[in-house]
Amino acid sequence: MTKVVARIQDFLRLESAAGLILMLAAALAIAANNTVFSHWYGGFLSTPVAVQVGALEIAKPLLLWINDGLMAVFFLLVGLEIKREILEGELSSFDKAVLPALAAIGGMAGPALLYVMLNMSSPETLRGWAIPAATDIAFALGILALLGTRAPVALKIFLLAIAIIDDLGAILIIALFYTEQLSVQALGLAAMGFAGLLLMNRMGVKRIAPYVLVGMFIWVCVLKSGVHATLAGVLTALAIPLSPRKESGQSPLHKLEHGLHPWVAYMILPVFAFANAGVDLRGVDLDALTGAVPLGIALGLFFGKQLGVFGLTYVAVKSGIARLPSGVSWVQVYGVACLTGVGFTMSLFIGSLAFSTAAELDQVRLGVLMGSVASGLLGFTVLRFASRLGETQVARNIPDTRMQLQK
Repeated sequence: MTKVVARIQDFLRLESAAGLILMLAAALAIAANNTVFSHWYGGFLSTPVAVQVGALEIAKPLLLWINDGLMAVFFLLVGLEIKREILEGELSSFDKAVLPALAAIGGMAGPALLYVMLNMSSPETLRGWAIPAATDIAFALGILALLGTRAPVALKIFLLAIAIIDDLGAILIIALFYTEQLSVQALGLAAMGFAGLLLMNRMGVKRIAPYVLVGMFIWVCVLKSGVHATLAGVLTALAIPLSPRKESGQSPLHKLEHGLHPWVAYMILPVFAFANAGVDLRGVDLDALTGAVPLGIALGLFFGKQLGVFGLTYVAVKSGIARLPSGVSWVQVYGVACLTGVGFTMSLFIGSLAFSTAAELDQVRLGVLMGSVASGLLGFTVLRFASRLGETQVARNIPDTRMQLQK
């Protein structure tokens, strides 16, 4: 028993573990919805769950609790990572941020434009333009981690910075374009809650619990306002102090980020994947695969991401605006551009905001799976080739070095 526990702990320490668990959750969802368990799968996600305190009642099916509730915790973690990177990390200066920022902008614009081009004649499907613009951090980094030390650290940092800026773009897109009819009263209460968070920050409150409690209040207000509830997680994250506590020397932001990371990576995202990746493949034919929505998403993720990320990176470096990270080759940059096409979690999430019917969501899932799988396989293949190419060049240089030493 001890050996089994030790093996599980060793697996969870792997950088690729979160991505592998996500893949397993998605595979289980697809299997469940295409076998005798499909009725159970649908019934499980539609289970009614209600919470009531006095006159305040929140009643939703389990699927929406996952998408609105658990994903708010995910966006809280994303907000913490964005704040930390901007204030003290890889996005803290213009020199560090300019290249991944331009790459991320290209990676959002390219897929969106390609989707719009393919759906121009179908106004009812244009609402999904932002679906292929997203990148799944856990999946992309998990695939890159499979290369181990063959992938330079600078390349991992470059991909992480792109993905974080991409998440920031996704947050803005959700706030601006995927909102329902707004409740001014609920938004006003949410604004008061956010003001309270900022006041606590200014007053030097370093305990995490007060921020979480006010954040829960903001979540309820935002949920009732028509703005998507997950944005409450981002607002809460922005107010968490980065300066360390005197007693422990650890900042509340770092403590909360490290505490949330395993829960998000190993529970929240896999649960979300299981709830949202279950595309019904029965009856899928060529017409379904080449529909405007799945084709627009798949080609946006596969070609749009590559063209946008690699294209703007190339222009930025050749024009002198930025320079490539140390030790990173153009082949590796192209491999990373491919990996950004793994949209999965974020693409599925935006898809659930853009469309509502079961048929539309199946089209979204199909497109996301096709584009993400193709991008992941090509990205891994290119990066694997780049690492072997580097090893070959090193091996060729060794005899020359020995000859110079002998001389």
